[in-house]
Amino acid sequence: MFGKRGETVDLNTERVDTLLGKGTEFKGTIKASGVLRIEGRIEGEIESSGDIIIAEGGVVNAQIKARNAIVAGELNGNMLLTGKLEIKSSGKVLGDLKVDSITIEDGAVFEGRCEMSREKKTKTQKTDPT
Repeated sequence: MFGKRGETVDLNTERVDTLLGKGTEFKGTIKASGVLRIEGRIEGEIESSGDIIIAEGGVVNAQIKARNAIVAGELNGNMLLTGKLEIKSSGKVLGDLKVDSITIEDGAVFEGRCEMSREKKTKTQKTDPT
């Protein structure tokens, strides 16, 4: 789903573990571990150790904690990701973000603050005193 810079991201449903389809509305907390694709409406909280896809036409009014996310629909709420956020040209994000990296396509809307939190991964090395 997330590849090298310049590669397109696959928004199809082939590798989706959970789908909230068009015309479906949900209020409450969703806890997921795989890929969650949202084509309907959600209000509440989303916690996932996996990836979130807000498809075109999907509307999410929620706080989100996840690994990676793609927004082609609309998100009203804050997002905390340990990985990458991609806002597609049809996407709209209104809220504060804390992400490792972000890509915003031309035409996308983002209103809020963004904090890049890429943590430096360092190894402790032993030095030989001789």
